[in-house]
Amino acid sequence: MNNKKFIKFRRGKNKGFSYKGNYLVHGDFGLKSISNGNINFKQIESGRKVISKHIKKIGRLWIRVFPDISYTKKPVDVRMGNGKGDVSFYIFKIKPGRIIYEISGLSNIFSIKILNLASFKLPFKTIIVYN
Repeated sequence: MNNKKFIKFRRGKNKGFSYKGNYLVHGDFGLKSISNGNINFKQIESGRKVISKHIKKIGRLWIRVFPDISYTKKPVDVRMGNGKGDVSFYIFKIKPGRIIYEISGLSNIFSIKILNLASFKLPFKTIIVYN
């Protein structure tokens, strides 16, 4: 947080495809996005809880995204003007092709089932990829 030039970011566009982080590096199975969207720390954490609840100590999990873009909101009863609002939470901009979670050390059917459960927690469309 201290090495950022701008604390409050502009929203901007989220067009195009992800050419970074679009292939499996650590695990055997991964959850890959096929649509645009934003993901915040609560959604990442809820997916992580579902996966780690099922893999227990047998498999391994890697989270390939980190929310580092601030998202600002103004309070409800504030008039226009008076500058930009305070930082509400942090997001990560997801583009199609980005890997969100990777798991390894489990059987094929079990891995697909777990990643399918995690995909219900995310606000965009995903597919399951494997090596």
